[in-house]
Order: sequence, then C-alpha cells, then structure tokens
Amino acid sequence: MTRSTITTPPPGAVPPEPLPGAPAPGSRLGSHYSRCFGCGDRHPTGLHLSAVTPDGTTVTAEFTVGESHQGAPGLAHGGVLAAAMDEVIGMSVWLFQRPYVTGRLETDYLMPVPVGTRLHLRAWCTGMSGRKAYLEAEGRIGAPDGPVAVRAAALFIEVGMEHFAEHGDAQAFLAEHHEYEVNP
Repeated sequence: MTRSTITTPPPGAVPPEPLPGAPAPGSRLGSHYSRCFGCGDRHPTGLHLSAVTPDGTTVTAEFTVGESHQGAPGLAHGGVLAAAMDEVIGMSVWLFQRPYVTGRLETDYLMPVPVGTRLHLRAWCTGMSGRKAYLEAEGRIGAPDGPVAVRAAALFIEVGMEHFAEHGDAQAFLAEHHEYEVNP
C-alpha cells in the first residue's frame, strides 16, 4: 500500500480494543442511512453493503459489481471501488461508538474488477490518536482469500453528532439515528 504520512499512524497511536456495548463479534451492522450509496437498502443503484464484525475490531462486507457500477465497458469504475473502501472503513468506525467522518482516503488499484465480480471487503484500524483514527481496507476478488484488487488507507476524524444535523438533513438524521453512534 502506498501511503502518505497523513494516513500513517503517528508514534504512540494504539489500535482500539473492543468496547463494551459495541456490536458483538459476529454481529451484522446496520446501515448508516437507508439511502446511503454504500450501505443503504433503499438506494436504487448503491452498493448495498451488508457488514459484519467477525471479532469486534474488524469489519467484513461483500458486494457484487453491477452494470450501474461500471466505468470502462465491463469493468468497475474506480470511484465506485473507492466508495466501497470508504464505506467499509466508515462502517468499521461504528465499533468505536463515536461518530467519524472521512478526512482522507488513499486508494491503490491493483487489478481490474469486472462487472459481475463479488468483491470481499475487510477494514481494520491501525491506530487511534486523539480525535483521529487511522484505518486500512482491502477488496479481494471472488473470495475472502482471493486476489487483492484494491487497497485503501484512511484518516477519519471524530466529530460531534451535531455535524450531521448541521450539514445534512437533520430530520432524516433523527429518523434513522442509531444508539451506538452516540458519544459515550
């Protein structure tokens, strides 16, 4: 993974431990929002990611690249693959029981991903420091141990819940708010 210093944890950053009250290992995680492009089940052309935490610290998800996700004929659009990386990483910060937003996302494309491919995603945190979380993700073709097609590194920043109400649709936010997204 080619990384900048921005997505590399600083000295002293520590990976998170599973938190009490966070989704238990094996739990399926809900969507951020029903019309979210990445995980919403009500987005007509979205990725419809359904994520699970196998161990309370990582997140796995899958999606099949569809016709509406292509860039070049028959191949996934690079922006859609970056969105999948951002989404699986964004789902993994739910395990921290605090709201975060993407500060920076770096994506490496290792091989083309054809339409119809089942992409297996995994995300994990490499360290936390103050309000910053440093995370990585990978997308593998065909199986959880298949060839790596895309990798990502990200910096996520903790924000207050008012961020989403102030900058987005406050009513939609309140209607679909999840308990474990609240700062403890």
